Amino acid sequence: MKDTGFGKLLRYWRDLRGVSQLDLSLEAGISQRQISFIESGRSVPGRDTILTLAQTLDVPLRERNELLHAAGYAPMYSEAPWNAQEMQGVIRALERIVRQHEPFPAIVMDRHWNVLMTNAAAPRFFGHFIDMGARKGPRNMLHLMFDPQGMRPFVHNWESVARSLLQRVHREAVGRVIDGETQSLLDALLGYPDVPADWRSNHAPASAAALPVIPMGFRCDGQVRNYFSMITSVGTPQSVAAQEIRLESMFPADDETQAWHEGVFGILAEKAP
Repeated sequence: MKDTGFGKLLRYWRDLRGVSQLDLSLEAGISQRQISFIESGRSVPGRDTILTLAQTLDVPLRERNELLHAAGYAPMYSEAPWNAQEMQGVIRALERIVRQHEPFPAIVMDRHWNVLMTNAAAPRFFGHFIDMGARKGPRNMLHLMFDPQGMRPFVHNWESVARSLLQRVHREAVGRVIDGETQSLLDALLGYPDVPADWRSNHAPASAAALPVIPMGFRCDGQVRNYFSMITSVGTPQSVAAQEIRLESMFPADDETQAWHEGVFGILAEKAP
């Protein structure tokens, strides 16, 4: 039987997850013999079997389409862009969330940290430090934080924040997979001036005080304003865009920061519908 390439992809994902054929067999309810035949190209699985294996291995939706295509089946999950008509319900929900988060910044990003949507507070906040209009789109939040011409000079604990962001790239990658574009993004970030060379192999954040989060401290008006963020994703996504999109909401990490922020930006809360 002709090897369709599916077997090689299945073996790749099994190796990536550190799962043996026996473990995959037990988890997926598919015989180890069948899995062996699939990986060797001696058997082409049915569509349902492919989806079961992909679900068991936590393969992202975009890559599930690749598995289906490799086995000769049509893709199952829409790869329409994030602002397609089919995403309008999700977009309206995101618009409502970011609007209600005023006067604190809220940012919607794709899987590569490119900004898709913000509330009014986000550009106002970052514009308090730098000229956001001078940065050409698409804007990328990681480049904004690493660039010496961006927010980097204003981040009080930049090394700790930057290392935690690198860790987040790996942790929050869809399906915990670093794809080619994400790797290129990491390479670009690590190529900025004065980024330690050992960060290429060690992304663990520097030790910090006994806090539940690593705050981002921004220097402004001779004081350090501390924030932390929360990440929201779409539950039970059935399209690639819905799975890959995420919302980052910033919150003050202490009472002093909240009082300062509301004093500078609180007027936005009064205008929000």
